[in-house]
Amino acid sequence: MYLDDFVPIENIEKEAWKALENSILYYKGRPVGTVAAYDSSVVALNYDQCFVRDFVSSALIFLTKGRTDIVRNFLEETLKLQPKQRQLNAYKPGRGLMPASFKVVSEDGEEYLEPDFGEHAIARVTPVDSCLWWVILLRAYVVATKDFSLAYQPEFQHGIRLIMELCLATRFDMYPTLLVPDGACMIDRRMGIYGHPLEIQALFFAALRSARELLICQGNEDIVEAIDNRLPLLRAHIRQHYWMDLTCLNKIYRFKSEEYGKGAVNLFNIYADSLPYYELDKWLPRKGGYLVGNVGPSQLDTRFFTLGNLVAVISDLASEEQSQAIMNLFDERWEDLIGDMPVKICFPALKDEEYKIVTGCDPKNIPWSYHNGGSWPVLLWLLSAASVKTNRPELANRALEIAQARLHYDEWPEYYDGKKGRLIGKQARKYQTWTIAGFLLAKELLQNPTLLPLVTFEPFSVEPTSRACEFELVQVDSIILG
Repeated sequence: MYLDDFVPIENIEKEAWKALENSILYYKGRPVGTVAAYDSSVVALNYDQCFVRDFVSSALIFLTKGRTDIVRNFLEETLKLQPKQRQLNAYKPGRGLMPASFKVVSEDGEEYLEPDFGEHAIARVTPVDSCLWWVILLRAYVVATKDFSLAYQPEFQHGIRLIMELCLATRFDMYPTLLVPDGACMIDRRMGIYGHPLEIQALFFAALRSARELLICQGNEDIVEAIDNRLPLLRAHIRQHYWMDLTCLNKIYRFKSEEYGKGAVNLFNIYADSLPYYELDKWLPRKGGYLVGNVGPSQLDTRFFTLGNLVAVISDLASEEQSQAIMNLFDERWEDLIGDMPVKICFPALKDEEYKIVTGCDPKNIPWSYHNGGSWPVLLWLLSAASVKTNRPELANRALEIAQARLHYDEWPEYYDGKKGRLIGKQARKYQTWTIAGFLLAKELLQNPTLLPLVTFEPFSVEPTSRACEFELVQVDSIILG
């Protein structure tokens, strides 16, 4: 135990549920989401807003308990905030984008929702992951409620199509992956993940699969065809080029550089001396492996990013063999990835000159803090989902036992610092909502594995299915799909 005092787990769960209830955000008398944190001891800043990515864990635990109204309201209200018109002003959010967050504003006795697409965020980062999470959550809502009519409404079909337009439109890039700037996802500060970061590719894959299930109304054939074309290419690309184990390490170690033409083996022109071979040689278990953080021209980011790897397992982006190897890595490198507070957001941390150059000397992202190797309890639910899916529930149970012994006493912090996660994050908010929801959801998934289909899929298929809906689809401008 973290302290000598013993608190029954039932009491800890009751406290967590009470805190989650306190976080609910109301708009015109209806619950529409949860605030990021309910910490009255510090200035709210934007923590009193509802973030799309943050709400997903809350929404999923609400769905498991039949609290579907708040999730439906959230989906409907955020859809209204999605820009539907093409923008000529480059400083305005593009058509189809979902906001990073929104807040309830009262003016002259009237309430309205004010979205933030990154205009007010630190460093003005654009939330690429928001629209991906939104589609994934809509699909989870349909799975939980069997309320297909919501997804078939013309407004929702239109919204999904616009998101797919953003993701699938013809672009300069010639890879099946999604090109994004730094800070476009959960890691929303400068951390050297610009380009094709794993987290976005895994969410992109899951969102494509979700949209593929939801866009079955007539009139969506062009989008469905584009999804069917992209899915197998994206999966094959990630499995081949992002995978790292000892076999791959040996191949990369002997790469030749400056190769030209179709016969090139070193496709991305990775220079041997740019990788920490000897550290990886010591760290990689014989039966373990993982998907690297990023691949690009002369770039192979060998950091382990937890969210991307776990989403890859859950969505079947990783093969069954690769999924087992990822879970083996958690088991074999427990002290590094779990430590005294699950779960490390990435490993290892950027240090010394690399930290200074890559992060710009970010004082919040010092080594082993925040996004630079900090520990985030919200990731527990993804670890639980992946553990159940791979028939390795003992891994998630071990992690939960560690977490529940501390989270209650530490007042549910946003994140933890230190190489083993022993320090409450220097700037962490208390009563962080997705910490609370992630803990409750992790326990629920382990206790009731039948809930796993909320976030997993049937065996991969690209067989087209299309049928008429009772609603007339909104006319959308024709788009060119890559």
